[in-house]
Amino acid sequence: MIVRDFDIQPCTMRKEDPNWRFALGASPVCEGHIVRIATADRVEGFGYASAVPHMGSIQGSLKAELELFQPIVVGRDPRRLEAILTELDRVIHGAPQAKAAIDCALHDLLAHSLDVPLNILFGGPVRDAVPILRILAIKAPQEMAAQAQKLVEHGYRYLKIKVDGDIDEDVARVSAIRKQVGDEIHLTIDANQSYSPKDAISALNRMAECRIDLVEQPVHKGDLAGLALVTRMVPVTVEADEAAGSLHEIFELVSRRAVDAVSLKIPKLGGLRNTLAAARLCEAAHIKYRLGAAVGSRLLAAQALHLACALPGMDYACELGEFDRLLDDPFDGIEIVKVLDDNMDAMAFIEAFEASVQTSIVGWKWHIEPVKGSYLPPDFSEDLAHPYKGRSLEAE
Repeated sequence: MIVRDFDIQPCTMRKEDPNWRFALGASPVCEGHIVRIATADRVEGFGYASAVPHMGSIQGSLKAELELFQPIVVGRDPRRLEAILTELDRVIHGAPQAKAAIDCALHDLLAHSLDVPLNILFGGPVRDAVPILRILAIKAPQEMAAQAQKLVEHGYRYLKIKVDGDIDEDVARVSAIRKQVGDEIHLTIDANQSYSPKDAISALNRMAECRIDLVEQPVHKGDLAGLALVTRMVPVTVEADEAAGSLHEIFELVSRRAVDAVSLKIPKLGGLRNTLAAARLCEAAHIKYRLGAAVGSRLLAAQALHLACALPGMDYACELGEFDRLLDDPFDGIEIVKVLDDNMDAMAFIEAFEASVQTSIVGWKWHIEPVKGSYLPPDFSEDLAHPYKGRSLEAE
């Protein structure tokens, strides 16, 4: 089995809310590239490369990185995945988003060749469902509260509040949302590095009255001492995000116990292989972890879901539903439909069924299920009836 094709397709998805913003920037679109890797006998896999500037690559540089890696992958046996990924690291330092797309596509291809669910490559599922956390963009307090209410009405029970470093305004945002959604909804905060350590301590001690579960990356990613100080001085869980950009950085965080938890992101860490390794580091250090925002195509969310279902130490909601606020996704297969069950509380879950290659998102009152079809971007295949079987979604 030898790789013959390595195709790169640009992918631009509009945001449902073109004014969606967070502390590090704003854009009306979500950009990236779809990578297709196929063997001579037509076994293929797909990966999504996220063009996220604060992770290191924009759309143009991402394409150049993928083109650099193309000749390294073509002509190789995809079953020698470790050797291929090691060669990518040797050729260029960094470029995690491009490497992640190749890593995901190769894992996808291997699962397809074996006709097994993707999670089998990570040891098989330890759970069938993962609760979803949805993200609230930065807006005025009452606007954010109104959006939070809409998500709660859709069944979500975990919400992340983006803040931008203005202590009084941020506290007002959190207070308005808590007042709007009530006491049963789980709230988290994401500052995206926008506080100084002292400001973070002040803000979070005030927000703690609103019963927040955790705060994500309150201070600059390079301020490890400041991050550790905040962890010691606030009563809520402190989670690293931007500071956890590599296996080495995660090792430093957990060995020093600078944080209580780590947000693991497949594009930021360079793929499924490294994300699995990062989870093992956290488990060894008894540090909490979960999968952070998989913003982009449903393809990335589905692959992240399979990994999440195979991670025994993950114990909090993951951010795998953000595709639902994007338009023009070239992949389908995950859509929301209402399921009525008045005997249970409404909660949004992502579920992967162990008995098949099927992947879906399910909640007690809401169900996101696979749609029959090809799941292939039309420019990538002449055989549009080819099912997306054995990888991340099912079309049987």
